[in-house]
Formats: sequence, structure tokens, C-alpha cells
Amino acid sequence: MEIKKGSCHCGAVQFEIHSKTALDSVHHCDCSLCRKKTAFVGSVKLEELHLMQGKDNLTLYQFNTKTAKHYFCKTCGIYTHHQRRSNPNEYGFNIACLEGVNAFDYAPAPVLDGVNHPSDRKTP
Repeated sequence: MEIKKGSCHCGAVQFEIHSKTALDSVHHCDCSLCRKKTAFVGSVKLEELHLMQGKDNLTLYQFNTKTAKHYFCKTCGIYTHHQRRSNPNEYGFNIACLEGVNAFDYAPAPVLDGVNHPSDRKTP
């Protein structure tokens, strides 16, 4: 098991990723929120992201279907992670928050189609 430590910019929120494959599928999303935050995102199972400090310093943002749960530090505003809409059994996390990781080493990253997400399609 590989452990990667991460934090927001001010350090109030700290987390660990316990996974060997966390950085195997780094991507962007083009939904309305992700286009504005332009984060490089990795994905792990819920049990692989461990919040070590700052749970009370996180603020939750939800929109549209309110399925995804996006978390930001209340102090510095950095997006740290989110519970995914496409797979609620996973967290997406901001790889730029990880110690020793330069997100730009993953550029260009694939873009997932969040604009045409299946959950947004209306059934007749």
C-alpha cells in the first residue's frame, strides 16, 4: 500500500491517500464547476481517502443533481476532494494538494465529459 499525504494551501485540511493506483487515471472534467476550478483529479475508493485533520474546516458545495459532494477549505478556499457523481463509491481528489506531486507533470490530462453526464439526461 502506498500512502500519499495531502493538504489544502493553508494546511488546515490534511488527508492521506492509501492506494497504489491513485495517480493512474489523472483527468479533468468539463462540467460547469470543474471547468472553473480546472483541477487535475485522481480517483480512489471511499475507504482509500483518510481525512487526518480539518473536517470542521471543510465546506460542502453541491449543485444540479446534488449527488456529488465537493469539499473546499473554509480558510483558503482550496478544493481538496469530492464524492463523485458518476461513482458515489469513489472520491475524486485534487492531485495538486499532494506532497511532492506537480500536477503539471500530468499535462495534458484527459477530459471526462461532465457536460453530457448520463445523470442529466431526461428519460421520456
